Amino acid sequence: MGVLNTILLVVLAVSAVLTILLILMHSGKGTGVSELIASSMYNSNAGSAIWEKNLDRLTVITSVIFGITVIVMMLTFPLGTLG
Repeated sequence: MGVLNTILLVVLAVSAVLTILLILMHSGKGTGVSELIASSMYNSNAGSAIWEKNLDRLTVITSVIFGITVIVMMLTFPLGTLG
């Protein structure tokens, strides 16, 4: 496994964790993990629309990075090696 694949694996792992965390931070219907995390991050009556818009943008960016990384790894990962 080359240097490129090692870097891609690190980018894949970081983008996966960030995407999961950002999705969990979205405000939901008032129950569950998202409400627990999101309620402590911002006040519900001041500037929450800006937080949600930025959170949406970050989620889309990390998801696109994750998808592009998966596609590049499909094309560059050496065939027949597992370890």
